[in-house]
Amino acid sequence: MENVKDSGFINGIIKGVATVVIITLVSVLIFAGVVKLATLNSSVIKAVNQFIKIVSIFLGCSFTIKASKGLVKGVLVGAVSTIITYLLFALIGGGVTFGLNFILDVVLGLIVGGISGVIAVNFKKN
Repeated sequence: MENVKDSGFINGIIKGVATVVIITLVSVLIFAGVVKLATLNSSVIKAVNQFIKIVSIFLGCSFTIKASKGLVKGVLVGAVSTIITYLLFALIGGGVTFGLNFILDVVLGLIVGGISGVIAVNFKKN
């Protein structure tokens, strides 16, 4: 019986991560088109990229986290999806570097995921 529960927990995390990664990729591609058409300052690009990450994690958690353990599920979805998208974009960009920016991105993913998971579980109870 516990395997079924663990399987549902893991499936929820996988669905959440997949949702976040897809939303992030689509959003970044759309934003890349905007950047190509307009001349934007690098600080604007960084801010929009952070906003895209936050919204993607929030939406991914909102769509996939149900029932209980919202904090744990949200933290896992946020952290894992942040690591995966970071690696994907680093590979596309030509190199993987692990430094302070990577650590800060993962911490942001943990925080946003945790908050989003708690919100998602509590809104679905009502």
